[in-house]
Amino acid sequence: MSYRNTYSNVYLKNIEYNVNTIINNYTGYKYYIGVVKADCYGHNTSKTIQSILNGGCNYLAVSSLDEALEIRKNFDTPILCLGVVDKAYLKICEENNIDITVASKDYFDMIRYFNLNIHIKVDTGMNRLGVKDKETLNYIYNNMTDSNLKIKGIYTHIYNAIDQNTTDKQIEVFKNITSDIDLNKIEMIHIAQSDTLVNHSKIDFCNGCRIGILMYGLTNNNLNLKSTIDLCSEIIDIKYLSKGETVSYNGNYTALEDEIIGIVSIGYADGVNRKLTGSKIYINNKEYTIVGNICMDMLMVKIDDSVKIHDKVYIYKDINHINYMSEYIDTIPYELICNISKRVPRYYQD
Repeated sequence: MSYRNTYSNVYLKNIEYNVNTIINNYTGYKYYIGVVKADCYGHNTSKTIQSILNGGCNYLAVSSLDEALEIRKNFDTPILCLGVVDKAYLKICEENNIDITVASKDYFDMIRYFNLNIHIKVDTGMNRLGVKDKETLNYIYNNMTDSNLKIKGIYTHIYNAIDQNTTDKQIEVFKNITSDIDLNKIEMIHIAQSDTLVNHSKIDFCNGCRIGILMYGLTNNNLNLKSTIDLCSEIIDIKYLSKGETVSYNGNYTALEDEIIGIVSIGYADGVNRKLTGSKIYINNKEYTIVGNICMDMLMVKIDDSVKIHDKVYIYKDINHINYMSEYIDTIPYELICNISKRVPRYYQD
């Protein structure tokens, strides 16, 4: 229970609708992998995951073993860990049936006698994780018979899916690195993620895709997806400023005339980026401007006399507003929703 009126609504039916809409529009895959890392991009875990599964996803992907184990408490769905799991914890992966990523020859050699499903990651240009050449991939593939591992999948990550030429080059690199392997013998081949689904035609030899931010409607698409999360607080006090008075730390905002300032019970400890000063938030379906430095637990907004104490404030109202806020501080929507802190309760709406 929370004893302040600051919270985030998560709209479960909208998540289910979005996933179902995506799957119905991007057909031809056997595996639809719901990427649920970072607490489902800030939506938090179990109820959101159930909506993702209800929408049609039949596989899950996470960043870390910690995330995988939290999900495994409630779900039997296959889970792929996209990050590298330290050898010391692989017995836990065995016991909990967690698929792991193999991204190098050395890692493969180190783990080859564990009883695990693996997905080999191929680095096609992002230069983060993955094998970069045919020889390394062939070594791993050809030595599988002398291991207890099973290849469940091979995949890569498209790093600039809005650019057709870059994407095509990455796909060609993938084809080249895997050219000595009969991909028909691999259960899962997954390259496309959200932006690739939206911006690139289906890759013919792939039977899996990874759906992340698209499930929450927060990437450019023509699917009319629904909003899945908001961030709300309330006016807890009202200040009447005379011309020349300042607001908040460092006095960076000065009233140019007599003004009314609403104090809102949310701050950067709740995940509101301090650079959002000057951006527009909503009270009673009307835009108002954040003024002064955003504090740890409160922020200030310039209001008019129609606003009253306890009025609801939408820091993030919907898809369009979240996109506007991310553009305002030159970041991406992922960052805003992932940064909604754990001290902000999520209320799940059907």
